[in-house]
Amino acid sequence: ELTIRDGELKGSQSHPILECHSFFLERVRYAIPEELGRGSLVGPLARDLGLSADELPARKLQVASAGKKQLKYFTVNEENGNLYVNERLDREEMCGESATCSVSFEALVHNPLNVFRIEVSIDDVNDNSPTFSKSALDLEIGELIPPGARFPLEMARDADVGSNSLLTYQLVSNPSFSLVMKESPDGSKQPELVLERALDREKQSSFELVLTAVDGGDPARSGTVQIRINVTDANDNPPVFSKSIYEARVAENLPVGSLVLRVQATDADAGTNGRVSYSFSNVPGAIISLFVVDSENGEIRTAGPLDFEEKSKYSFGLEARDGGGLVSHCKVQIDVTDENDNAPEITVLSLSSPVPEDAPVGTVVALLNVNDPDSGENGQVSCELSGEAPLSIVASSGGSYKVVTASALDREQASEHRVTVVARDRGRPALRSSAELVVEVSDVNDNAPVFEEAAYSAYVAENNAAGALVVRVQARDADAGANGRVSYWLAGGSAGAAGAAPLVSVEARSGALYAQRSLDYEQCREFAVAVRAQDGGAPARSSTATVRVFVLDRNDNAPRVLWPAAGAGAAAAGEGAAAASPFEVVPRSAEAGYLVAKVVAVDADAGRNAWLSYELVQASEPALFRVGLHSGEVRTARAVSERDAAKQRVVAVVKDHGQPALSATATLHVVLAESLQEALPELSERAAGAEAAAAELQFYLVLALALLSALLVLSVALAVLARLRRAGPPAVLRCLGAQRFSVAGAAFPADFCEGTLPYSYNLCVAAPARAVPEAAWPPPPPLSGQFLWFSNFEAHLIMSDPGSAEIFYLG
Repeated sequence: ELTIRDGELKGSQSHPILECHSFFLERVRYAIPEELGRGSLVGPLARDLGLSADELPARKLQVASAGKKQLKYFTVNEENGNLYVNERLDREEMCGESATCSVSFEALVHNPLNVFRIEVSIDDVNDNSPTFSKSALDLEIGELIPPGARFPLEMARDADVGSNSLLTYQLVSNPSFSLVMKESPDGSKQPELVLERALDREKQSSFELVLTAVDGGDPARSGTVQIRINVTDANDNPPVFSKSIYEARVAENLPVGSLVLRVQATDADAGTNGRVSYSFSNVPGAIISLFVVDSENGEIRTAGPLDFEEKSKYSFGLEARDGGGLVSHCKVQIDVTDENDNAPEITVLSLSSPVPEDAPVGTVVALLNVNDPDSGENGQVSCELSGEAPLSIVASSGGSYKVVTASALDREQASEHRVTVVARDRGRPALRSSAELVVEVSDVNDNAPVFEEAAYSAYVAENNAAGALVVRVQARDADAGANGRVSYWLAGGSAGAAGAAPLVSVEARSGALYAQRSLDYEQCREFAVAVRAQDGGAPARSSTATVRVFVLDRNDNAPRVLWPAAGAGAAAAGEGAAAASPFEVVPRSAEAGYLVAKVVAVDADAGRNAWLSYELVQASEPALFRVGLHSGEVRTARAVSERDAAKQRVVAVVKDHGQPALSATATLHVVLAESLQEALPELSERAAGAEAAAAELQFYLVLALALLSALLVLSVALAVLARLRRAGPPAVLRCLGAQRFSVAGAAFPADFCEGTLPYSYNLCVAAPARAVPEAAWPPPPPLSGQFLWFSNFEAHLIMSDPGSAEIFYLG
């Protein structure tokens, strides 16, 4: 399969074909304003060159310098391929007064090698204010000069270009003077001071005015200069230059002190008023460092070396001033011609060394750029190779050259080749330069990476910090160079790259595995991941190792109390909450060791972190109850006495054995009564407090209605069992005996079940209190009143009257 990209015919990455000996140098242009800070975005270079994000690591996009000046203004990001500013750009420093300013360089891509011409245009911003060479302008005007006379003023200088350098002038209001603009032949406008009315030195001998220069930028910038006018006697003729514009053409590299041209101005006045002196008129420091003007004869000579490659044209102003203070101006333009004073510069943009011995003919070995800063024939360059080597050089546009293989390489005959690139220009005499290339020949990639261990084990404590080191794997490759450079990737596994949220990541260069997030022993105790080591050869070779990560438990889960339920802990919050709290009924005849209840708790941790112990921390009668250290069973510590309060509250704490230990509390409510009927007043008191929480029990009312049918069937079944009572009920129904239905009221069964959860519970039903010797079952009436529903725990159904039924939660 062949494709044409970037002007080159290419095959696949692993099987490149013979490339053409010439390629098209594409040009990408950007435009940015000057004064951008370091790191400012110029443009998406990789995208504009047709490179995707996936290609960037392999193509190795970079910017290359060429020519006499090394590239320092721009850099390319290797990750996203964007072009950024490398240092602050000052258009005035880079291009001076030139109307256009741009920087050209090459962008280099590899695999295959290619070069693109990049041009960045630097747009001017209004960052320079107009300036005058002097803080004050001194004028002497004779009192006999008639109104309407004009006096040229110094022009301000603005380093910007375009509209940013278009200047307008303003003069503070004064009845004796006004300001007009005179257009010069080159299009510039010079301010002139116009005398509006005759002066009288005896009335006013001096004036002070302020001249303001405003540029055309947005926002505009301005500069001011003070005009000091001294009224003198008649000096009515200013100096007059023989030309308004003087032009000269000189060759570069003139010796310092060489004559460039001579200006001349005459003054019709006599004496000191007619003596003329010459000087520069508001010129930059660069002009003063290159040229000097003789104040007496007007000769302009070189003060420094002229370089055509630095600047080929200079323009500045001169002024002639007579002894009376009158001034006139002219402009000087100097063109610098080129000399063949620069030899060609050879820049090696890329050198592919070593080259595999199986590289096909036409493989690009090196990419060169040859640049001669001279112009015309002095800058036209030709290149050739010298030396015996199976290489050839191919020219391209833009001064680029490719060094390609001309025949098959044989490492057994020669492990390296040395050639010299010779570049000559067409100047007279011609100048030349050379550069040596050393190309090594290497073997092909025939070794895969080998891990030090086939399987790795790592241990990480849970709740680790994200990014913590898990383990470091190491693989070695016997090859050299890129073929032996190993990188690591996740290849799969229970926490590998295929997962939606990988638990670990691997650092490509070092092989270090890092936790992506905090691990939880309770959710994941161990996992495995496959790590692939891959070398940098083409085609790449790889091997895989398995890493098994074991998560170690930490005590990060407090015990959770299953019984008594969480509602029991809220019993202390108020009476309303106590009505919905579970409780236990303990007969007053209970002896020491009587099982009241069992506190059941679990801990999500493992090992010692999940070993639980129980301790009694609070009780209405501390000496009445005790709790088993490891069983959690709450028993009576002594026999119940008549002096003990009917309602008891017991609080136990559950602790694990972690470091530090975590704990939880369980609250148990106990009613001391010989029977359930005796406990009813206590229950009624608790129910009275529940009226305040009636809104919260609406849900339970709905559930009670759902139990209507079940209770109806249960009532019928209990009636049948009562009739069969005389025939000897089964032991499992002992709680339904005749003693349960006495006229004295409902009695608590004396033989309720004991033990740890899960319990076996009996449902005991008492008949309504009537003046009959035996219990009778009325037809099941519609249920009314409030119901409390508790699942999986002991409950007793009390028929308080024929029209109502209540379910009490007894713990």
